[in-house]
Amino acid sequence: MAKSLRSKWRRKCRAIKRERYGAKELERLKKTLGIDENGAQDIEMNEMSKIATVVDAKTIKENERAKEDEQAKDDQANDNTETNGETMDVDINGRVYNKRTMRDQHGNYPVWMNKRKIAKHKKGRAKSQKGNFRPHKRLTRRQKKGMKQK
Repeated sequence: MAKSLRSKWRRKCRAIKRERYGAKELERLKKTLGIDENGAQDIEMNEMSKIATVVDAKTIKENERAKEDEQAKDDQANDNTETNGETMDVDINGRVYNKRTMRDQHGNYPVWMNKRKIAKHKKGRAKSQKGNFRPHKRLTRRQKKGMKQK
């Protein structure tokens, strides 16, 4: 398709706006950062170092690992002192859902699942079960005719 005059004109106007608003945006950004036209900065980096400390990612990861190791050791020490050879009974109330059937161990669907979606799922399940059904032997003509009438 050919480019229309209108689209060319719009493109031209947008380019002009980009130039005009680009300069304004640059000044606004400089103002927020505190950078003057002369190149002087309101905030010196020396003052910044007094306010905040700069740390690289490697040291942060090392510190986190060290903290996790300490917590793990503390937890193990607490577990050893608390249990004293006794085991605690834990009730398992969590439901275990099958990913394929979307049902839990009792055959119920999740609470958050919509009724329409449940009905649709049941309908699809019936179709898949019907397709997988195979008789163990061949049917006679009479048996096939009886199946069709049902």
